[in-house]
Amino acid sequence: METLVSPLTFPFMQQALLIAVLTAVPTALLSCFLVLKGWSLMGDAVSHAVLPGVVLAYVAGMPLAVGAFAAGMACALGTGWLKENSRIKEDALLGVVFSGMFALGIVLYTSIETDVHLDHILFGNMLGVSIADLLQSAVVAVVVTAAIGLRWKDLLLHAFDPQQARALGLPVRRLHYGLLCLLSLAVVGALTATGIILTIAMLIAPGAIAFLLTRRFGLMLLTAVAIAVTSSLLGVYLSFFLDSASAPTIVLLLTAAFIAAFFSSGRVSGGKARPAPSVS
Repeated sequence: METLVSPLTFPFMQQALLIAVLTAVPTALLSCFLVLKGWSLMGDAVSHAVLPGVVLAYVAGMPLAVGAFAAGMACALGTGWLKENSRIKEDALLGVVFSGMFALGIVLYTSIETDVHLDHILFGNMLGVSIADLLQSAVVAVVVTAAIGLRWKDLLLHAFDPQQARALGLPVRRLHYGLLCLLSLAVVGALTATGIILTIAMLIAPGAIAFLLTRRFGLMLLTAVAIAVTSSLLGVYLSFFLDSASAPTIVLLLTAAFIAAFFSSGRVSGGKARPAPSVS
């Protein structure tokens, strides 16, 4: 028993568990909307696109979170502008924009001298978080959770049917860009914990698993959060004994949970898919 509780006695493990939860909650909530709206690639794009902003913020002596948020919004807004002014589909534009910005970030990073390790930016460093990182993630978690809690029904209608949302008088454009702002904020909050690349899994897997297991959107939100928090806590805990990196361990647990949900949910039966979750 002493061996099992020993990880909880170390301050760095306590901080890792805390930031894991602070990262899991906002990303899980957003993952539900991204999955239903078909924006999974948008989460991928914003996660990759923050790298040049992080590097430029470091060079300018600014908080890395400011650069990451600015770059994420630039990617999202730039993709929207290109979509409105070209015949190319959004998924193709996202692929071009996020790969280009990620490549720019790599070029900028390799051209400057810095004591910031690239692996920590790409894959996170949960076991080395500071109090400032915890505060930043906490603020992001509160803002994203509060915004979704206040407007989740409007965001859901916008995700399902933007035309009906517009007909009902909802501010569709503000909802669209508000969701993008929340997405960029969530990426910033997860940057220290899970890094650029593994944040993608946190923004997709919980919502995808909850989609397979539930039929009402309210329950889908709660299920996604429960899955993300459980996987995050268990992943950090197991990484101590496995001597592995925390973030990849969390992602492996989410992957295992998705596989289990897929085969146990009966979402696809007899060649016919079950309907998407409804509003509750």
